[in-house]
Amino acid sequence: MLQKMRTNRRLQLPLALVAGIAFGFLLHKGGLADYGVIVSQLLLKDFTVVKVMLSAMVTGMIGVHALRSLGWVTLHPKAGGVGQTIPGALIFGIGFGTLGYCPGTAVGAVGHGALDALFGGVAGMLLGAAAFAALFPTLRRGILSRGAFGDLTFPQLLRVNAWAVVVPLAMAVTALLFWIESAGL
Repeated sequence: MLQKMRTNRRLQLPLALVAGIAFGFLLHKGGLADYGVIVSQLLLKDFTVVKVMLSAMVTGMIGVHALRSLGWVTLHPKAGGVGQTIPGALIFGIGFGTLGYCPGTAVGAVGHGALDALFGGVAGMLLGAAAFAALFPTLRRGILSRGAFGDLTFPQLLRVNAWAVVVPLAMAVTALLFWIESAGL
């Protein structure tokens, strides 16, 4: 058993590299690493980003819960809180709106040679991560501890089986995707 765990750990980085390259390739092929597509989404002119993200959310949600139901994976949700979510959302939104890339699309754009994504996006992410690491002890005692809601999930909050949330949510998002497509957005 211990040998199997060591083998799995040795494969984690190469598998992560391959998965990251595949993810970047798919972002690029889907147009999501294109500055123009992202800015058009922010201006509510092109809904490619929303369509791809919602499709990925539904696929991932069903896939993860199917694997969990089969006993192949165990979920370990990270504890959250308002003091973590609101500042994180503001920083993400300001960076996304200013640069025109989110972290994943910035790295994908760097992969196809976008220098603005490299010097603005990736450099900004690295500087932001360094600042967060330096300030973490202070932040942990301050804003990050505000409004903690623990590792509670929606099914736990509603006291229902996870599929009672997954199925209606997947149906609602799928209906929204069909509406977006039929409206020509």
